Amino acid sequence: MTAARRHPVGLFPADPGRRMRLAATGLLVAMALLFVVARHLATRAPGWGYLVAFAEAAMVGGLADWFAVTALFRRPLGLPIPHTAIIPVNKDRIADSMAAFLRANFLTPQVVARRLQRLDVARVLGDYLARPAPEAARIGDSVTSLLAEVLTALDPDKVGRPAKALLRTQIERIDLAPLLGQVLTGMIADGRHRPLIDSVLRRAGALLEANEAALRTMIHDRASTLMRWTRLDDRLANALLDALYALLAETLVDPVHPLRQKIDEMLGSLAHDLIHDQAMGQRVARIKAEALANPAFAAWLDALWERSRTSLIAQLRGASGMGGLRKGLAGFGRALGEDPATRATINRFARRALTGLASRHGDGIVRIVSETVRRWDARTVTRRIESAVGRDLQFIRINGTLVGGLVGLALHGLERLL
Repeated sequence: MTAARRHPVGLFPADPGRRMRLAATGLLVAMALLFVVARHLATRAPGWGYLVAFAEAAMVGGLADWFAVTALFRRPLGLPIPHTAIIPVNKDRIADSMAAFLRANFLTPQVVARRLQRLDVARVLGDYLARPAPEAARIGDSVTSLLAEVLTALDPDKVGRPAKALLRTQIERIDLAPLLGQVLTGMIADGRHRPLIDSVLRRAGALLEANEAALRTMIHDRASTLMRWTRLDDRLANALLDALYALLAETLVDPVHPLRQKIDEMLGSLAHDLIHDQAMGQRVARIKAEALANPAFAAWLDALWERSRTSLIAQLRGASGMGGLRKGLAGFGRALGEDPATRATINRFARRALTGLASRHGDGIVRIVSETVRRWDARTVTRRIESAVGRDLQFIRINGTLVGGLVGLALHGLERLL
């Protein structure tokens, strides 16, 4: 079992930019040593002259590129040489140039629209939500937790007031009569009104049975003295009650009973009037307005909001709520992948929204960039830019050293030939 190879601590710096800077400086020092050695040996053999020319030109190229790279970030050797420390001195101008570049090339409505034209936002979103990835699960958990905390932290009255006002406004806008007429027409066509009629007939029978004594008393009080003396009032009451019980029972068990047909005709006529009769519509609207103005309706809205809020918080905090939201997000993602019309609608909305955002807030965004860079001190700007591109700049020094050496070698060769 071989041990892992480890570099001695401190032998190689952790910063890649500093490592490349040391490499470039080391190469320059090596060229200087090579120049001294080759210059000393050049008197013994003419071939060493090529190595002298290579090392000399490499030192010139390396020193020139060192000066150029250093002048970007600071003054070489601390000397006040003109046009050095370019980035710190021109920090504000660089900030404005960065902001203008960002505005012109990324945040114009034309550029945003052109880039989004080639991007299927809906498909990307759908694929991300539909695949069972940990990221999608974390999104669902985060959203449910955030919603639960928001609903818990906010004042229920302040949150519920606009919600209840919105619900009331939507109810007020509904033209209730045609809606009721269409619902009733659909129920009659599908036969879904029959269980309701059965329930009404059963309740009518129970109501008749519960008030049988009161009905007998009413008939007795309204009967004449002769009828009471001959007890015809009791017979009349019995006959009337028996007829009513029989009518209700027959109607309940016979699906084509004439009374049922009459009820169907009445409901059909009511549905027609609700849809087409303007006077009926006005009466329904008046009843709806009276109901909305009733304090009982406001109390019902308050209770409905509180029950909904409490139930929603419990579901969001429970495992079922998070799982339900995950399933909902996954289902939405699959729908985006399978429905081109929905994708087209979402893509169109995304293009309009982002284009409008760029148009309305593009100047504000680039202003934030410019002001943020302006607030940085010169040392911070220098450090951040140097850490981002410093490694490549040190390669420039290395390349300059090597290219300079090769050019010097070529020039020395041409000199010897000519």
